[in-house]
Amino acid sequence: MVDITSQFDPILRNLTKNKKKIAVIPIGSIEQHGPHLPISTDSDIVSSVSKKISDKNGYLLLPTITYGVSFEHTPFFNLSVRESTLRTILIDLCTSLSENNIKTIFIINGHHGNLNSIRNFDLKIKKILKNKVKVYSLSYWHFMDRDFDHAGFVETSLMLAISKNVKMNLAKKGLTTDKMTKQEITKISKLANQSFPKATKNGIWGDPRKATKKDGIKILNEIVEKLSKKCQTYLTEDRL
Repeated sequence: MVDITSQFDPILRNLTKNKKKIAVIPIGSIEQHGPHLPISTDSDIVSSVSKKISDKNGYLLLPTITYGVSFEHTPFFNLSVRESTLRTILIDLCTSLSENNIKTIFIINGHHGNLNSIRNFDLKIKKILKNKVKVYSLSYWHFMDRDFDHAGFVETSLMLAISKNVKMNLAKKGLTTDKMTKQEITKISKLANQSFPKATKNGIWGDPRKATKKDGIKILNEIVEKLSKKCQTYLTEDRL
């Protein structure tokens, strides 16, 4: 793995000139995660996942885009950018990477609200850059055998595995859907996309109280293994 923020110009120019390098762009968010997790949670988790994937496969790791689309968390704290703003930043970065001889890019997403910005992004960038760059957008939570949550068991366990900035004594149960019908879950999910506080009341989707560092390490390893395999599959298909 090459963390580009710690590198020097001659080294990077030599790396990108002589080898087919692959870049990773992590994107997260700054938003409330209940009283027990920091507002940087999504960015922290996706940064860790992206670093491990880059370490495992020798990718170039770019700095995490820590601002995401989190307006749905209002009036709880969030620092948000518009969908079009995030998309433009990603287009500009991919264009710049292309000009630096990097032709394959993985966008690793850590926040549900960013999905519209990266939806069909590969087709957009293909048209803009005239097929010079291949971009793949992947959300890390699609690579674990657990249901999505927000500041619940999964995210809290992951944060316990990668950070000391977790206050488990403040963890509270949030919205749980295990006793809901599929129709009820669909309805509450739609409400959450518009107003997370209205859907969950306390800003938590799930129950974080039994989260552990051990579970977090297990989940993190699963994500990294499955996501890494997916990335390598894309690269293999490109060579065919």
